[in-house]
Amino acid sequence: MKTVDLNCDLGESFGAYKLGRDEEMLKYVTSANIACGFHAGDPATMRRTVRLALDNGVALGAHPGLQDLIGFGRRDMDIAPDEAYDLVVYQLGALWGFVRAEGARLQHVKAHGSLYNMAARQAGLANAIAEAVYRVDPSLILFGLAGSELILAGERIGLRTASEVFSDRTYQSDGSLTPRRLPDSIIDDEERSLAQVVRMVADGMVLTQQQVDVAIRADTICVHGDGTNAVELAGKIRSKLVEAGIKVQAIGAALAASGEGR
Repeated sequence: MKTVDLNCDLGESFGAYKLGRDEEMLKYVTSANIACGFHAGDPATMRRTVRLALDNGVALGAHPGLQDLIGFGRRDMDIAPDEAYDLVVYQLGALWGFVRAEGARLQHVKAHGSLYNMAARQAGLANAIAEAVYRVDPSLILFGLAGSELILAGERIGLRTASEVFSDRTYQSDGSLTPRRLPDSIIDDEERSLAQVVRMVADGMVLTQQQVDVAIRADTICVHGDGTNAVELAGKIRSKLVEAGIKVQAIGAALAASGEGR
């Protein structure tokens, strides 16, 4: 039976500002990417989100981003690999403290926004992020865009990796995501989104904007928590996957079951 992880970016509220429907989303996802305070989140939000995820049996992950609260970490910055390394170690350590305080363990690390996208293309940044994760805890799983430099960097250094696909984004013929600034980068049609997800997992293929099928590996599916109908979409994605005979399971448990756990 095919298995897949369903992840979501959570804990992105800040101070008096609330973003997303974390409590509801945690009923459907199997892995939570928790903001670490640079692009979103704050200490109290991190603590609450860790507890909420644990209460719902959802695996915990760190979601480090660029230091850009105003831009939500979605604006490119010209940072050096050393800076990327420091950003990840710092934020990973912050969330690790809250996780440790609850007597739990981190499962994975997923870079956020522009840091994620830049590392998908730039080997230097990808290597720095992979090294940061490995040095903090080599048992962690590194999430990255399927076929990206980040996945390659993780494999080279000896990390377990999870190739990620997106339910609400369109793809280019090189396997990259369509940049958000371009038309049709976001899939608003629910049926189209559901069909794309099931096909990526079941068949390992995705239809690009250029109307060309490309092969893709889908270990984990991202559902963006800040979408208008994100919770409803997550529930329908999970139902569709189960209907297609696909088991939805946290990536750590799936890798352990396959003999890749450590």
